[in-house]
Amino acid sequence: MQKKNKDKNRAFSLDTLRHSASHLLAHAVLDLFPGTQTGIGPAVEDGFYYDFLREEPFTSDDLESIEKRMKDISAQDTPIEKIIFSKQEAIEKFRQLGQDLKVKLIQEKGEEEVSCFQQGDFIDFCLGPHVPSTGLVKHFKLLSVSGAYWKGDESGPQLQRIYGTAFFTKQELADHLKMLEEAKKRDHRKLGPEMDLFSTDEKLGGGLILWHPKGAAARAVIEDFWRKEHFKEGYDLIYSPHIAKLKVWETSGHTEFYDALYPSLISDNVEYQLKPMNCPFHIMVYQSSQRSYRELPLRWAELGTVYRYERGGVLHGLLRVRGFTQDDAHIFCRSDQLEEEIRRTISMALRVLRTFGFEDFDVYLSTRPEKFSGSKGDWDQATEALKKALEAEKINFSVDEGEGVFYGPKIDIKIKDALKRSWQCTTIQLDFNLSEKFDLSYVGEDGEFHRPFMIHRALLGSLERFFGILIEHYNGNFPFWLAPVQTLIIPIADRHHDYAFGLKKELREKEIRTEIDARREKMGYKIRDAEKNKVPLILVVGDREVESETVSVRIHTQGDKGAFNFKEILAKMLKLIKNKDLEINL
Repeated sequence: MQKKNKDKNRAFSLDTLRHSASHLLAHAVLDLFPGTQTGIGPAVEDGFYYDFLREEPFTSDDLESIEKRMKDISAQDTPIEKIIFSKQEAIEKFRQLGQDLKVKLIQEKGEEEVSCFQQGDFIDFCLGPHVPSTGLVKHFKLLSVSGAYWKGDESGPQLQRIYGTAFFTKQELADHLKMLEEAKKRDHRKLGPEMDLFSTDEKLGGGLILWHPKGAAARAVIEDFWRKEHFKEGYDLIYSPHIAKLKVWETSGHTEFYDALYPSLISDNVEYQLKPMNCPFHIMVYQSSQRSYRELPLRWAELGTVYRYERGGVLHGLLRVRGFTQDDAHIFCRSDQLEEEIRRTISMALRVLRTFGFEDFDVYLSTRPEKFSGSKGDWDQATEALKKALEAEKINFSVDEGEGVFYGPKIDIKIKDALKRSWQCTTIQLDFNLSEKFDLSYVGEDGEFHRPFMIHRALLGSLERFFGILIEHYNGNFPFWLAPVQTLIIPIADRHHDYAFGLKKELREKEIRTEIDARREKMGYKIRDAEKNKVPLILVVGDREVESETVSVRIHTQGDKGAFNFKEILAKMLKLIKNKDLEINL
């Protein structure tokens, strides 16, 4: 009997289960809090939510009561039935129920026939699908409540959004809740300030990051590695301004298709725009001289800081910001070079991500969106070129329908972190549109003018977001080559300071990021503090070490490793850095 129920559960998708759980949530809220207005309740990645309009805020006690009521409704195993109304009938139905938000939704989105789903005395305007009965939604948990605006409009009503998650089995739910607890411990918004890596300040403005010296040290390592990899792959570096005349963005199409632009600035009666992208600047470098087919491909990279308006409610530490540095690049090439350049970019992306310790990838091919620039024929040709490159590299991929950018299709590479969470990093976008808009050309072998293809690509996405992912992936325990402070020297007494500072000087000369804890504190306290700050290598020096020119070595999370000759441990450190090792093995 148990196997039969499991098979029945698996007959529908996890999204369907979670969407049904959101209806269960709304049903319970209306039972406990009559008069509450219901908004929308979709399934989302890892769970579901439902929006409610209610004057009094939901409390943690309320969430417990709602969850208990959800379990009661589930136990009743009430059938979930699809009902079709005419649009006017549906409007009248929800008007009688006092659900004004639903009435507005039906008026805006309803067709001639309106689909609704009913379970017991609860009914909702919904396209479905749903599980057959409430009894199939058994393993769920309400997680939190937050504010949300009706349809994302800050001028609209302020709603309360209750988040939850649901799974097919009790064990899957337990595993997920355990992962959420671990994610809380790893939250970069908690670890970042604790480790003195970065901060934000409302006096400065939301979504703007202050990089502290330790965070900046790690960022510099990432940037240096990034530059070296690009030089090896035949890229040249570019630097560009932070603003440009509004006309530039009108030509590129961003003012028409991109909704995250900041308001324009006026100077000398000319409108300027903070840049949301780097591509128009790279195009202008291309236009600075007439290009020949012999020059192509041109590969230009920039760590370019861009600015995009994000609503205050979605800002999230380093992961969702308003100003960020994109590890951007553009490749200008001929049509016969296109597939090879895409293949090279995919290979480079995977190599770079693996160096940072990521091995598990999901790859997506994103196709033409509803709003797009250019002809369908160009889109089909570009999409086929990306598909062929993926197939040639023998990479498994999924098609993400309608998720391309307005100027072309793209390949997205998502990494999975230590908790198996998926993060968007690499994007490779094929653009045939901006070459046309900016009238780009090169002189071909035939002496005629031809249009180059453009490839937009970012490997890490942005330095801010990628650093936030790294913090959580490693729980702040960065590999030695990447750690903000690689080595901490702890002298046991004042008489050991000269030796300790001599070691620091030698380590610094070898570009090893080193600090000394010369405080007059007990050794145990200083070691615990170093462990708390997640310093990979701790070097303790006392009388014995001074006499023998050694250091007593401790590895973070591994403990005491005994005495080493200083020259020997220095050589091991340099090898760890050179090899980009993810673990310390002495």
